[in-house]
Amino acid sequence: YLARKFFYLWAKITFGQVLPSKARCLYDQKILQKAFGEWKEQWTLCREKKLSLRADNHYRHLLLNLIFKAWRAYVCQQQGKRNKYYVAESHAKRQTLLRTWQHWLVYVDVQRMKHGMQSVALAFRKRSCLGFSWAVWRRQHYQKCSGYKMSILALQHWAQSLQFRAWLQWRELYLHTQNEKQKETRAVTHHQHWELRRCMGAWLGYLNLHRVKKRQNELAQEFHRSRMFRRCFSDWQLSWECRRRIRAHGRDLEKQAARIALWRVFAHWKHYVVLCVEEAQQCELAEKHYKCHLLVLQKYWNHWKSRL
Repeated sequence: YLARKFFYLWAKITFGQVLPSKARCLYDQKILQKAFGEWKEQWTLCREKKLSLRADNHYRHLLLNLIFKAWRAYVCQQQGKRNKYYVAESHAKRQTLLRTWQHWLVYVDVQRMKHGMQSVALAFRKRSCLGFSWAVWRRQHYQKCSGYKMSILALQHWAQSLQFRAWLQWRELYLHTQNEKQKETRAVTHHQHWELRRCMGAWLGYLNLHRVKKRQNELAQEFHRSRMFRRCFSDWQLSWECRRRIRAHGRDLEKQAARIALWRVFAHWKHYVVLCVEEAQQCELAEKHYKCHLLVLQKYWNHWKSRL
């Protein structure tokens, strides 16, 4: 203890107020502070580099995600368009086949009716001696059948031309709407890509001039955000108006198609009523001829019995 005391006194007298241990500690502290300052500066530089790399990766990822979403929407739209085209084509084929089948059934019924009437007329001609009445009736029947066939063919031609014209108009309008939608999607994606590039450039400039123009960049960002909000709102409003017009036009087309279908049903019903009326008239005329034939046979039978 005494040796330590006298050693401290000797060191104090020799080196003054500052002891070598304290000087060494102060030197170590200064060295440590300097090394810590340099390490902190290097760490901030590395952190800025890491942030810039992360920003670049985030921008690439966001751009790839947007491109993938746009490609997926385009593929879905193309698939929906192909499905709608296949459905429309199959519907047109089914409608054409149905009309052909209906016309063939009508033709078969008319042919059966004609054959039946011809057989009855031939039998009546063989059994009776009224040649002049038979010729007149046959000529009238042929004229009615030819007029009926001509009217049926005219109605069929008119209905087919009307349906083909309506289908062409619908197809042209559908292709026009699809082209408009594709143009809108391309314009929106181009606008979004352009906006992303411009935002990325502004953000990189903001990082480079962060220490000097912080307040100016904040004001510029606020102005840019307000401008972008107004521009996006105006673009959204324009696209909404365009979609509203397209939907209204689609509803008008649906109403027109419903009216055309109703008119077609009415025409078929009217044609059916005309066929029923003509069939009833022909049946009534056949009954009259059959009664006249029976009266003639009865007259000849009574005359034969009286002669006998």
